[in-house]
Amino acid sequence: MTSEGTPAGPYLLRLDRVEPRLAALASTPPPTRMTDPDPSTGQRWEWGQVWAHLAEFVPYWLRQMEVVLAAPGPAPAPFGRTKADEGRIAAIERDRRRPPSELWSRLHGHLSELRRALTDLRPEAWSRQGEHPTLGVMDLEAFVEEFLVGHLEQHAQQLDGMAAA
Repeated sequence: MTSEGTPAGPYLLRLDRVEPRLAALASTPPPTRMTDPDPSTGQRWEWGQVWAHLAEFVPYWLRQMEVVLAAPGPAPAPFGRTKADEGRIAAIERDRRRPPSELWSRLHGHLSELRRALTDLRPEAWSRQGEHPTLGVMDLEAFVEEFLVGHLEQHAQQLDGMAAA
C-alpha cells in the first residue's frame, strides 16, 4: 500500500521533519527550565516528563486508532483518554528520570510503527470517526493531527523552547 493520494502523505512528510529534531534534542543536556504552563491545566513539566510522555503516547494512540478502525458500523467508536488518565500519569512518573537517549530509542521505534500504520491505511479508512471523551467526534485526520503527528510536533517545539532558554 502506498500513501499517494491519501491524507497520509503530508503527515509522513511532517513525521520526517520532526523525527530528526527529536533525535537531536535527545542528546541535548537537560535544561533546568520547565515548560510553559499548559493552557487548560496550568501544569508545567520538566525535560524528563516531556520525554517520558513522548515515549508513552505513540503506542497508546496507535492502539486507539485501531479501536476506531475496527469498530463495526458507521457510528463513531468511543476511544481515548484525558490528561487525568492514571495510566498516562503513571507512565510519565515512572520514566521521567530515565535518560532522554533511552526514551528516544523507544520513541524512534514507535515512530517506525506510526509511519507503517499511516502508510498502510486504505483511503476509505480516513473517513472513519471516533468519539473522544472531551473532544467529541473526530475523523481520522483530526485524530492523527491531535494525538499523533501534531502532538509530536507540539512536544518538539516545547523541548526546543526549553533548550533555547
